[in-house]
Amino acid sequence: MNITAVGFDLAKSVFQVHGVDQEGRASVKKQLKRAQVAVFFANLPPCLVGMEACSSAHYWARKFQALGHTVRLMAPQFVKPYVKTNKTDAADAEAICEAVNRPGMRFVPIKSIESQTLLALHRARQGFIKSRVAQTNQIRGLLAEFGIVVPQGARNIEARIPDVLEDAENGLPVNFRQLLLRLLEHSRQLRRQAEEVEAEIKRWHEHNDASRRVAEIPGIGALTASALVASIGDAKAFANGRQLAAWMGLVPRQYSSGGKPKLLGISKRGDKYLRGLMIHGARSVILRAKAKPGYAESWLGRLLARRHVNVAACALANHNARVAWALLAHKRHYRTAYTTAEAA
Repeated sequence: MNITAVGFDLAKSVFQVHGVDQEGRASVKKQLKRAQVAVFFANLPPCLVGMEACSSAHYWARKFQALGHTVRLMAPQFVKPYVKTNKTDAADAEAICEAVNRPGMRFVPIKSIESQTLLALHRARQGFIKSRVAQTNQIRGLLAEFGIVVPQGARNIEARIPDVLEDAENGLPVNFRQLLLRLLEHSRQLRRQAEEVEAEIKRWHEHNDASRRVAEIPGIGALTASALVASIGDAKAFANGRQLAAWMGLVPRQYSSGGKPKLLGISKRGDKYLRGLMIHGARSVILRAKAKPGYAESWLGRLLARRHVNVAACALANHNARVAWALLAHKRHYRTAYTTAEAA
């Protein structure tokens, strides 16, 4: 088989392959079981393999690269326009094969095992925090049914529940007190789990030079820096800092027509978790900016004087993303009074 490009439709158990030759004619249309995938690509001459960047895509990408193939991952929304008919596995594989050969297609960087492991820690930490918030809200709701109102926040729950349990005059049944104690212990366990995972992330950050350099930027700490470095991988996969900011969804959406440009709010594309970390870090910088000398004449001070604080936070997050790209792509350290040669 003279195959030059392959579209590989990912699944859990049954995969679909669509291969074309140099002239674009279909050479193979095949359905593979999971155990047959590695054997099929091992016997295939080195070629271009396209996949959607979805579940297990990075695993298969690394596996195919080890077999000598060139692998390209694409966002599913970029592949969708190439589906010609109804949605089937065969039609999806053909669309992937067509999309990967387009010269203007945008590709997703392939993550290493280390990056995937670190991002798994981030997701697990976020899951523990979300579960703890849900648990504390449940405790507050149950107590409200008995006429006991506790302020919002996990700290208030952990501080006030012991007093509620010791109060013998609040009319709470014994069974309910035991339930509260069990729910409180579960909330504390979730907090401990989140703290342990966070400590592991910070240890990784301390031993990674790129993550430490990114953390030098005001508004970016150990968590944000480690998530950013693990998500980006090779910063040179992006042509410039604006591409990285656009990949994170921090640039304005456009609705331009007839030569009339119209900019809207930020696009909110890409990783919601990473974008949230960047914006929350920018908010922390804004809160402390007014106490610094020269605030009114600074870029941030002038921006806050004419725009809403939320707009300024997104703009600062966009700026920090571009600076992070420059530090990673050129292996530099952050400098507060940095100016380009052209500006100088």
